Amino acid sequence: MTVVMALTLEWLLGDPGSRWHPVAWFGRWAHWCESWLYDDDRRAGMAAWLFVTGLPFAMILLLHGLSGRLFDALLLWLCIGWKSLFAHVKTVLEAQTLSGAQQAVSRIVSRDVDTMDMADTRCAALESLAENASDAVLAPLFWFVLLGAPGAALYRMINTLDAMWGYRTKRYRRFGWWSARADDLANWLPARITARLLLWAGRDVGWQQVRAQAQTHASPNAGWPEAALAWSAGVRLGGPVVRGGIIEQRPWYGPSDACRADAGAVEALKIVRHALGAAALLAFGMSLVF
Repeated sequence: MTVVMALTLEWLLGDPGSRWHPVAWFGRWAHWCESWLYDDDRRAGMAAWLFVTGLPFAMILLLHGLSGRLFDALLLWLCIGWKSLFAHVKTVLEAQTLSGAQQAVSRIVSRDVDTMDMADTRCAALESLAENASDAVLAPLFWFVLLGAPGAALYRMINTLDAMWGYRTKRYRRFGWWSARADDLANWLPARITARLLLWAGRDVGWQQVRAQAQTHASPNAGWPEAALAWSAGVRLGGPVVRGGIIEQRPWYGPSDACRADAGAVEALKIVRHALGAAALLAFGMSLVF
């Protein structure tokens, strides 16, 4: 019943985004530890990662052992970002002005939005929806099924540290190397399960087409749900993006006759909802077995 309670809280309350959210606490903890553990070295990054995740995880294990299902349900709920994900994406898709769409999409993607047209904002929103369907919903459920609520919490910490340290910048290229690799490992299977569910919920296309396009993505995982959503909804995703004033050439995803992202947005939202609904049912069923 832990999955049911957690998803009920998510449906009723959504993500309690505030500075008091445990993820925000963890972010401040990681930032403070970085201030005195940082060194431009992979070993320093691995040691910092172990320290930053180890102490909170030990506390979670202790509370998990002392508490019951209510604590586990609260913990799993705080690891899921289902409702807020759709809310942010819908704000972009329903924006009536270009400036409004640009402002809304700037909250969910790390790109230069000033040069985007309306179709670009829709495309970026759907790409974020696909990737975070895995990162923010399916992956926490996956790790909950395998390792219980502490597993979901550990995954959320891994994902948060990747968002903080997992960049190929001068500061983090070596220090954040392990944070990025740990996130790649934690998301490897969830990303591919998400892709399968997206294909099941949308157009019946071959796995080979999705795999061929997904493997062209710079990330070993992000391309799978993005390519799968593009094919299942028949929309065109991907393409060049601008970050820091520099154009990054990226491949396009979807069939050759795909429509623009703004034309297929409603269908894409429906497909992701159905796919995540199936994921929730699978998690519930498997949690009963395990």
